[in-house]
Amino acid sequence: MRISERGKITIPRELRDRYGLNGNVEVELVPTEEGLLLRKKTAARHPVDRVYGILGTGGNTDEYIEAIRGR
Repeated sequence: MRISERGKITIPRELRDRYGLNGNVEVELVPTEEGLLLRKKTAARHPVDRVYGILGTGGNTDEYIEAIRGR
């Protein structure tokens, strides 16, 4: 790859597809000891974090299992 005079680079399609770097995805350059790291910015949360607590709080799991088993 080359950097254009205007500072642009082209990421090969294979890498864009592999890492989900589709149009309008924000990325950041992070300086490291080895050079620069191109990292995809994401506001998305981990899938587990998105559903954690969805059923609310309260209740004991053991009591619930006993109740649905009819004991």
